[in-house]
Amino acid sequence: MTGEAPALTLTGERTLPGIWHENYWFRRHEVAYRWLSGRASGVVLEAGCGEGYGADALRAAGHATQVVAVDYDASSVAHVRATYPEVAVVRGNLVGLPLRSAQLDAVVSLQTVEHLWDQPLFVAECARVLRPSGLLAISTPNRLTFSPGVGRGEKPLNPFHINEFDPEELVELLAARVTVEAVLGVGPGERIQDWERRHGSLVAAQLSVPYGQWPLPLRSFVAELTAEDFVVSADDVDSSLDLLVVGRA
Repeated sequence: MTGEAPALTLTGERTLPGIWHENYWFRRHEVAYRWLSGRASGVVLEAGCGEGYGADALRAAGHATQVVAVDYDASSVAHVRATYPEVAVVRGNLVGLPLRSAQLDAVVSLQTVEHLWDQPLFVAECARVLRPSGLLAISTPNRLTFSPGVGRGEKPLNPFHINEFDPEELVELLAARVTVEAVLGVGPGERIQDWERRHGSLVAAQLSVPYGQWPLPLRSFVAELTAEDFVVSADDVDSSLDLLVVGRA
């Protein structure tokens, strides 16, 4: 990192690295990037890059010859450009990607589709810019566990989300444009499962009071989490925390 990056404000719309009380959410996202880092090769696009840590992780893994990042938010683009200079970042609309057709080997978009108004057009754009057999990977919170009680097409509880998905619905969205190869879920690893057996839901504990009022054991546990405390698996996807669907153009 250069150390000269414009600071981004934590609003709840996206997670940021290096913030102890955001560490659960950051590591939960990071494990999906790690899983994809050995699979997204060639010229890779991250669509909706946010802070940019994911695009840089894909670059640092060494399988991509180039990583391009696109985000609509001007402050995010400026931050990525200053913080991760080896990532080529462009400001652009995700439902009208500023890229030629059939020029990318992989498109990765994690924790973004739920924020977009026209989700089918977004997936169509991702497919358009892929070369034949190019990889498309999209992750999103699993509505069944993230917003229990919210049905298909109903307004999510999160004010930044337009529409959330269950596994079948996300597969249907991608299958209209690509051949779906894998339907996976991000779930808690053994350490988190053990904590939850003793204390209950870790998410509920974090949301129950402002982080400044968290008891010391909770503060310590959250701050010490790593990506290894989460798993990516095809087992019991309906009960997963986040969904990860992978397809080919």
